[in-house]
Amino acid sequence: MPSKPHSIIESPTFLMKAATFAAVASALILIVIKTIGFFLTNSVAILSSLIDSTFDLISSVVNFWAVSHSLVPADAEHRFGHGKAEPLAALVQAAFVCGSAILLLVESASRVARPQEVMAGSMGIIIMLSATIITLGLVGFQKFVVNRTGSVAISADSLHYTGDLFLNFSVILALFLSTKVQLLWADTLIAIIIAIFLLWNAIKIARQAISVLMDEELSADQRQKIKDIALSHKCVHDVHELRTRSSGLNTFIQMHIVLDADLSLLEAHNIADDVEM
Repeated sequence: MPSKPHSIIESPTFLMKAATFAAVASALILIVIKTIGFFLTNSVAILSSLIDSTFDLISSVVNFWAVSHSLVPADAEHRFGHGKAEPLAALVQAAFVCGSAILLLVESASRVARPQEVMAGSMGIIIMLSATIITLGLVGFQKFVVNRTGSVAISADSLHYTGDLFLNFSVILALFLSTKVQLLWADTLIAIIIAIFLLWNAIKIARQAISVLMDEELSADQRQKIKDIALSHKCVHDVHELRTRSSGLNTFIQMHIVLDADLSLLEAHNIADDVEM
């Protein structure tokens, strides 16, 4: 269980909304500077990074909706809350990442047949270094929020922004090899490698989201911790029928506890309350 926040700024709700807003703002800035970089350099590697940032923006906007919706309290129509909005958003992100990878592969394939010269390499490298610094700051903040909240949607967002760091360094390498070493094929080759990496990233995000949507059990270590806590009560003799699942910020736990047969219903109920607490 996360520690109780000391202020509104430390609350999971505030942190999750702040992380989604930061992602949208960062994506907008990255799109602007990478668009400038592409027109200055004509680099397909920078184009690959621009496409990725464009889909990052779409994904982050979807994430903003999903996180806001998942934080809505349970109501008469949704007794278990709205936490499933998060993994649904993660699936949408995975679809967007797949789309960007396919578009990039198509563009890269066309340049294999017709190589194009990369220009203004030094300016392109400066632009990509700036993009890397912005992305690094965003990823650091997202990981902080995920550690505090356990948010699936922000974790998925952080995952592909972490991939963007690798992507940015790859683009910088492509620009260096294409303009300083005159290896024109390096720009296209690295763009293809980035596209494959994006596809792998999308599969990873989708698997994580599906596990939550399918109510996958918590890890064996977490389940054992739950059993140990229940068995630590002096009146509990055994635990069975343990079932767990997660949804948004909430983890749902069901189990049967074995008590002495001669206890009254009230006494058994009080023990169950103690175990729950």
